[in-house]
Amino acid sequence: MTEADTKKPEPGRARALFSTADFRLLRDALTSHARATEDREVLAKINALHHRLGNYT
Repeated sequence: MTEADTKKPEPGRARALFSTADFRLLRDALTSHARATEDREVLAKINALHHRLGNYT
């Protein structure tokens, strides 16, 4: 066997897990939850995630 025969093909390109609309929906849900919570620690985590999701839209 030659080296070309033993090489494994590279995997195809990964598909996107979320669409832009999904990110908007997640941000809207986080906004709603942030308004309903009074726990400052949870609110800080929600704000950080909201900000990171905003980078994708």
